[in-house]
Amino acid sequence: MKMSLRQLFAPAFLAVALMPLAFTAQADHHDGQGMDREAMKERMEERRQEVYQRAELSEEQQAALDEAHAEHREAVLALREEHQARVAEILSEEEQQALSNAMHEMLAEYRQERGHGGHGKRGHHDDAAHDMNAE
Repeated sequence: MKMSLRQLFAPAFLAVALMPLAFTAQADHHDGQGMDREAMKERMEERRQEVYQRAELSEEQQAALDEAHAEHREAVLALREEHQARVAEILSEEEQQALSNAMHEMLAEYRQERGHGGHGKRGHHDDAAHDMNAE
């Protein structure tokens, strides 16, 4: 079966459109500083539908992509939990906290060197150090 360019690049367009969903899990990590989780989900769904329309995907293709994304998200979450459990086997809570503190210090130093304040894009905190600790 020969695929059109639109069909070939649809997964890439979808990935770009859905990338913000990767940050949804961190939306309420900031104690109410970020967007409401439900509002963000709604916004992402609107964007996803717009991408589907622009790519002129069939309802069947849309459903298949939605299913693939859901399966991917579940797999990523399961892998993250597995990794966190493994880190907990290697490091005590105190050692994990020390590692987290060291990462935060290094991130702050890096930001100062680059002239960044304490926030990443769009005024949100950068959770790179937190994510590394979660690993």
